[in-house]
Amino acid sequence: MRLRHIEVFNAVMLTGSVSAAARLINVTQPAVSRLLQHAEIQLGFALFQRTRGRLVPTSEALALYPHIEQLFTQLGQVQRLATGLRGGDGATQLRVRTVLALSYEVLPRAIAQFRKRHPDVAISIEALHSPQVVASLALQEADVGFVFHANAHPALVQEPLAAGRMVCVAPKGMLAAKLLKRGQVGLLELAGLPLIGLDARDPIGITLQQAIQATGVGDAGGGLQAHITVQTYHAALALAHHGLGLALVDSCTAVSADRTRVDVLAVEPLIAVPVHAVYPAGKPGSVATRAFVRCVQQAVVALKE
Repeated sequence: MRLRHIEVFNAVMLTGSVSAAARLINVTQPAVSRLLQHAEIQLGFALFQRTRGRLVPTSEALALYPHIEQLFTQLGQVQRLATGLRGGDGATQLRVRTVLALSYEVLPRAIAQFRKRHPDVAISIEALHSPQVVASLALQEADVGFVFHANAHPALVQEPLAAGRMVCVAPKGMLAAKLLKRGQVGLLELAGLPLIGLDARDPIGITLQQAIQATGVGDAGGGLQAHITVQTYHAALALAHHGLGLALVDSCTAVSADRTRVDVLAVEPLIAVPVHAVYPAGKPGSVATRAFVRCVQQAVVALKE
């Protein structure tokens, strides 16, 4: 099948008729019928049967269609990449992708500083999960992204900015007074307490599980086992606010904690949570991009002070 045949086949599958397919892809009805006929001749079997004025796909067409859908998804990615390449550096527009945890406190503070120096640069921000941030940057849909624990990717360049740390957010009254006075807590001291866990596939969740295994706290006392698991750090924080357990989250997320409802303590030994900037490889960042990255770096550092 030629690409034009595939386009017509997909349009008919989506609409169910020649006339609707013609309108969808902006060609004439005779052209759709002709291309569909040519496709069936080349394939050697029928793709549709005409029933009460509609085209009903044959079993062969239904077998082909999942592969056609996959092909159109890939074509869409190519088009998005081409759009990103055509956009160039975008001196008057900055496209940012970030993990959700950095979008509540770090990004707003960074934007406030950035706007003072670059008031004419339009900023678009999309908060995503780490794999989605990486995928978007690889497709050059954005100028820069911000993630925790960046993984190597051949299409991307990483720049470490600063390191936060893991902290414990506990509902008021859950931790002993001596721990609150000390201002820090060890993982072993949390054994037996209700924990709000992070997704084991999440970068911070993986780091936390490794730390728990290293200290042996998983087997100590009642252990340190999650009775609730969430996919975002702010969801863990919200549950802690409602007294449903203690949350082990990054220090950037903990800045949003309501100190009248929860206590925030540093976790010992230190579990670092590094923040990285991620760029498309081979595409030098604009002046605005580099300036924004520095503002984000300063915002992360300021949260630690």
